[in-house]
Amino acid sequence: MAPHVMLSYQWDNQALVKRVYDRLKDDGLPVWMDIEGGVSGNINDAMAAGVEEAAVVCLFMTPAYQASRSGKKELNYADSRGVPVVPVMVAKNWEASEWLGLITAGLLWIDFRNSEKSDDHFEKCIKSLVDEIMFSGGDLLSVEAPPPDVNDGAMERPSRRKQPGRGFRHALTGLYLWESGEQKFHPASDTRNSVELHNSPGDHGYWEEIRGDNCKHYRSFITNGYLGYDPNGNYTYTKASPHGAEEWQLLVDETDNSAERAVVVKNKHSELFLAVFNGQLTGQKFYNESCKWFLE
Repeated sequence: MAPHVMLSYQWDNQALVKRVYDRLKDDGLPVWMDIEGGVSGNINDAMAAGVEEAAVVCLFMTPAYQASRSGKKELNYADSRGVPVVPVMVAKNWEASEWLGLITAGLLWIDFRNSEKSDDHFEKCIKSLVDEIMFSGGDLLSVEAPPPDVNDGAMERPSRRKQPGRGFRHALTGLYLWESGEQKFHPASDTRNSVELHNSPGDHGYWEEIRGDNCKHYRSFITNGYLGYDPNGNYTYTKASPHGAEEWQLLVDETDNSAERAVVVKNKHSELFLAVFNGQLTGQKFYNESCKWFLE
């Protein structure tokens, strides 16, 4: 069995998951689903094989999934094997707790709560899901070039490939978080590089995500410098090694209804949100729209 994307869900959401399965297949991704040939023979053996060969497990989170014994077995097994997990939030006004909350703590979930609002909304949700799948396990997946879309004549969907990191586009200004490479000396930590805003991402706008202790570090794809924020000088920078001021929390922006991947980025050390004000990066104590970013 080749590496694949495993869809883990509770049967109440089978129609939605089947629709997601079909769209991921259309995009050329290898996908495993129980009702699409994933289960034959002993169900426990089949589920174990599905997890063991998974590059990524996508779980569709609902209270019923949390109460499901089979869902718990699947996800615990995936967690024990270190398989990347991509949570998909389906239930409204609910958050995971107990064993499911423990496994998904700190993970960035994909918002499918209004995915069936319209075809356009669903397609944006699918794009977000594919982006996160490729970010989490794209180097293990053999992705086929998607065929031409019969509904769009000769138009072809873009081939999916793993990006070198996350891109952060500011929601209000459309500008990207960008490592300029310009060096400036700092007496406490020697050289720091400037971080600014730019109108296009390029390689300087990609940030590798590295998990820390209840936080994330973001390292520039170009310079290997770690993103940090200095509240005393109110400026953003990169430096060669991460410490407290280079620890971040990345959270879903639950106030957003655009179906894009809206997030907030919070500096763990200063407890300030990374925001843009008057065209400049700044730290902000309280959330507002200037703190919103879209992942790309």
